Amino acid sequence: MLEGSRAISLTVANIGPQVVSAYPITPQTHIVEDLAKLKSKGRAGFAYLRAESEFAAASIVLGASAAGLRAYSATSSQGLLLMAEVLFNISGLRLPLVMTCANRAVSAPINIWNDHSDAMAVRDSGWVQLFASDNQEAVYFHILAYRIAEKLRLPVLVNIDGFILTHAYSPVHIPSRAQIAKYLPPYRPKPDEYLNPAQPRTFGGFFSPDYYMETREQLHDDLNEAAGEISKEYLKLSHHFKFVPQGNGLLEYVGPKRPKTILVAMGSVTGTIEASLPSDSRVGLLKIKAFRPFPREAVRSILSGAKRVAVIEKAVSPGQSGPLFSEIKASLGRKSPIINDYIVGLGGRDVTSEMVRKIIEDSRAGDGKLEFIGKI
Repeated sequence: MLEGSRAISLTVANIGPQVVSAYPITPQTHIVEDLAKLKSKGRAGFAYLRAESEFAAASIVLGASAAGLRAYSATSSQGLLLMAEVLFNISGLRLPLVMTCANRAVSAPINIWNDHSDAMAVRDSGWVQLFASDNQEAVYFHILAYRIAEKLRLPVLVNIDGFILTHAYSPVHIPSRAQIAKYLPPYRPKPDEYLNPAQPRTFGGFFSPDYYMETREQLHDDLNEAAGEISKEYLKLSHHFKFVPQGNGLLEYVGPKRPKTILVAMGSVTGTIEASLPSDSRVGLLKIKAFRPFPREAVRSILSGAKRVAVIEKAVSPGQSGPLFSEIKASLGRKSPIINDYIVGLGGRDVTSEMVRKIIEDSRAGDGKLEFIGKI
């Protein structure tokens, strides 16, 4: 029985990064605080480098990764936004970093509770983005993240809902170092993949208009192709650690084979939604696990047979719609079911079973509307 942050810190320590650097920010602090304690008690061998800001912490792990070391960081909300410049550099340099984001609302006004505004603000930074539904999934996603990052040379952001998961106590299995090492061996980059004074090379050089566009195209293509690797590695992970896979690592569908209505959501709110589903065979739930790369084809395959789709999300793109709604709408194309967007839980507002039932009823009327649910 562990706090979510503790479960993540123990998992990260067992993965064996060589460098950890972070700056404290609620609700991420417990993760790196625990890692610092493990280091001070001699239970971890990584170098723990204190930083004066999140920008500095991200820069430190960038440098460590560029030098050929396995590195880790964690942040939240304003901290993630302060890292934004460095995040683009990390993906552009194709560095296999893993970072945890304890999702939290962004200011102003100041709010320390959970929604997905922070992760959505950096959705175009070129990182793989995974969203955990519970703390056990968060544990496995961190192991999967390093496997994907080091295999494909793509950075991975593991998103866990602040407070709802980071500060919640639940039964969690933490794989041992030996168990993890059999699936995720020590990181040994190729000689041309890291900085070495004996073999000087340049990473992230100056690219004129004649060359820059191709680098973005390559990153875009590689992120899309990562979807197949995530599915394959998630299946291997479940076999290795002997757990029942929840979906394919990209998404998970729960419900009847031919539902009339499908609800779509990400993160811990999927637990509330699943518990609120009516007992009849007309409503299903699609849990999105990977926001980047977005599993367009699988989403289209599952949703195209439904009559109505209700997207339930904890973020909004002011002046447009919810980010998840935009992705779902684009994936479905012209011949799509009736689809509506419901913004919930901003700034930590509770999402209740009553609200879920209201959304199911409301989704039967209208198409393409945006509605904020749960307002006082």
